[in-house]
Amino acid sequence: MATVNGIVPARFLTLIAHLIITINLYWTRRDNVEACLPETYTQDQYNQKDTELLVGLSLALAFAAVELAGFFTGISMFLPTVGMLSTAAHASAAVSLSYFVFEQWECDLYWWVFGFCSAFPLVVEIGAMIAILGFKKT
Repeated sequence: MATVNGIVPARFLTLIAHLIITINLYWTRRDNVEACLPETYTQDQYNQKDTELLVGLSLALAFAAVELAGFFTGISMFLPTVGMLSTAAHASAAVSLSYFVFEQWECDLYWWVFGFCSAFPLVVEIGAMIAILGFKKT
């Protein structure tokens, strides 16, 4: 049980770190969108990349909210496999998105980070919710 107790705070901290960096990306979105475009670009190109990044960041926030809901309700808080996968994914996201902010990576790279570090933990979390709530014996 000591292992599970160590995973819980680590999972919480990495999830919050990922959430904070995603919110920070909203603030620096303009710089990252401009880094995705050629030196001369049209307003339509800018709007398209801005919308693309905005959708990705919005989905990441929504996915984090679902994970936090599952975590805070206790549904998946003490599942060691879910905790380890979530901790690894969100720690990777925190590091990757930090580089994304500071190095102003291409916007297309964000979708790789999003897929592995936001969508994958959400699928695991929903699977845990279905397993706990859906197959619960009354």
